[in-house]
Order: sequence, then structure tokens, then C-alpha cells
Amino acid sequence: MVCRSPVMMNDAEIEAAKEHFGKVLREQLERVERMKASPGWIDHSKLDRLIIGVVGGDGIGPYICRHAEGVLRELLKEEIAAGKVEVRTIDGLTIENRARQLKAIPDEVLAELRKCHVILKGPTTTPKKGDGWPNIESANVAMRRELDLFANVRPVRIPEQGIDWTFFRENTEGAYVLGSRGVDVNEDIAIDFTVATTQGCERIIRLAFEHARRTGVNRVTVVTKANVIKRTDGKFLSVAERIAKEYPEVKWDDWFIDIMTAKLLDPYRRAEFKVMVLPNLYGDIITDEAAQIQGGVGTAGSANIGARYAMFEAIHGSAPRMVDEGRAQYADPSSIIKAAAMLLNHVGFVEKARRLEMALDICTQFERRVRVTGRADGATGEEFGRYVLETVARKDLEDAWRKGLSA
Repeated sequence: MVCRSPVMMNDAEIEAAKEHFGKVLREQLERVERMKASPGWIDHSKLDRLIIGVVGGDGIGPYICRHAEGVLRELLKEEIAAGKVEVRTIDGLTIENRARQLKAIPDEVLAELRKCHVILKGPTTTPKKGDGWPNIESANVAMRRELDLFANVRPVRIPEQGIDWTFFRENTEGAYVLGSRGVDVNEDIAIDFTVATTQGCERIIRLAFEHARRTGVNRVTVVTKANVIKRTDGKFLSVAERIAKEYPEVKWDDWFIDIMTAKLLDPYRRAEFKVMVLPNLYGDIITDEAAQIQGGVGTAGSANIGARYAMFEAIHGSAPRMVDEGRAQYADPSSIIKAAAMLLNHVGFVEKARRLEMALDICTQFERRVRVTGRADGATGEEFGRYVLETVARKDLEDAWRKGLSA
């Protein structure tokens, strides 16, 4: 029997890890070239015929998506009747189907998604260790990558506290995009990767500054951990410093992610923040914190924007426990109805979106005549959806909204 030395074993493991990293690096270099060759933006508001895909997802997703789709169909009934808008149901993005095919997004589902212009998506289950599902990639991460939805935009509004935040989270880079591409060097060492490209940083940071300029907001805050993560976070911050010079009318500053999470809880400082732009992982964490301040992750919607496609979703998970316990009909659809409002705004139905957002403020923060608790002691999602539509149709909607602000 030939005994190999520890050095020889380590060398072999290092070479295998280097080969794996080389493959990941080549893929990222190819992605950079695709970004450089991007044909530019499509203005969804100017399309002769807009196709909206509705993807229920799994868990509580199909339940809450049904109510949001009902709101969309009611608000767009004239456009649908005239053939200017089509709403399509896209099935197959369930955890069962994804697990059966061992794909984050089955090929036939991705093909249908590519036929749409914008997508309203319910939550999907991401497998985790011990839950019985195969270890497939997150459907969200895969969709953002496949459709190049590089900007995750999450607004949080608490009018009575003066909070009006818009978060621009980079969607296609960072730790999440390569989170499933790490390597177990041996039984003692595991290494994951994170990535930042000049092109990826530029487009999300520029989108945040453009939003600040267009809306008249006078502040952009760049959030990193560049004092410690010096290469990738350092690149993000250095690109922000360069782009900020093109927007002299917009004030900007930078904060580290740890103190930023604290300052969002500071009642004396948090209303000062307006637009925040940050890498992928930090954006996921801090927007959940912000949503909790607003009233819980069930109250916040999310937009995923790219040059060609856009996808709008609830920011919370699929809550399979609610389904297992027979409570899915009581799931709160506020978040995905908020996402529907963001969709309407994105595709040019600005006034319809504005009325829906005001109605949601009234229904969730001001009057709250129909309360969803997630259990039988509260309203069903269907009852809440009807409440929202009744509120949108109110002739005194704007007066009621302003009354809520001043209360």
C-alpha cells in the first residue's frame, strides 16, 4: 500500500479547487461581455400590446397571487377588453415540479416567462438542508439571472413617521449569485465566492441616482462593508464615488451595513434616509428589516427590473406551514398587491398605481376595517382583496388618504 503525504493530498485538493474556480471565473467573464453587448432598455409603457405573466409559485403563493391578479384584472379591465393588455397564467414553478426536474426553473416555464413583458410572481420555496427537497438553486436567483433582472427595488413607506425609503438592491452579483457555486476543498475547508463587476455596479448605482433625480429626492446613501470587504465592496463604493459626480444636484453619502441596520431603528435619524443602493446580500437583509418597521414582511412589495423584462413579487417566503395547517386562505396578500401597484406604475398606468397605493395605505395603516391575522380570527385574503378594490373605487379616496396622513 502506498501512503500519500499530506502535502501531496493538499496539492491535489488545491488543484481541484483552482479548476472549479477557473470555471466560475470564465462564466463571469462571459457575463461581463453580455452586459457590454446589452441592446438597451425597452419602455413597457409604449408597447402596443402588453403581456403580463402571473406565476403563482408554491406554498401560499397561489392563494395570495389569485387576489393580486383579481385586482390587476379589475383595474385593467378596459385595456384587457381592448386587447392592449393580456394577462397570462404560467404554471409549473412549484417546488414539486422543480424538484422533479432538478431545475430551479424548468425549461418549459422559462420559455413561457420569456414570452411575457412583465411578471407578477408569488413566493417560491427554496430548499434547505433537512427539508426533504433536493438542493436545487433558488428560483428567484435563477429568474433574476436568466432574465437579467439586475435591480431589486423595494419601497417602504410609513407616512405618519415621515419614512419614505426606496432601496435599490443589486440582484445579479454578490454572494447570492455564486452562493451555490462554492467548493468543498476537503472535509475541513469550504469556500464560497462573491463577485462584483464594474458594469454590474454601474447600472444599479446609476439607476438609484436617476431615481433620485427624477423624483426630486435629494439624497442617495450607498451601503457597503468596504472597510473590510475591500475588493468587491470596495469596487461598489469606488464606482459610486465616480457616478455621483455626474449628479451634482443629488447629495450622497456612504454607510457601512452594520451601523446602517442600527440607524434604520433610530427614530431621530431614519426619516433622513431616502434612496439606498447596496449589494445583493446586504439588500436582502436590510429590506426585510425595513419591511418589519413598516408592519411586517407581508406588507412590502418588490420590483425586479431589467432592460428587457421586469418581475414583481412579494418579499416574504412561501410559508408552507400555513398550507400544512390549513390556513393558506388566511394569508395576507398585502405584499403582492403592493407588487401589483409597482407593476402598474412601471408599465405606465401611473394613476391606477397611485390609487392602489393610497388604497393600501388606507386598508393597512389608517382605517384597517378588514384585518388579516393569518388565522381564522382574521379576514381571509379574498375578503381583504375585496376591501382593497372597494377602497380604490371610493370617490373620497384621496380625502380619506390625506385624513389618514394627518391623523
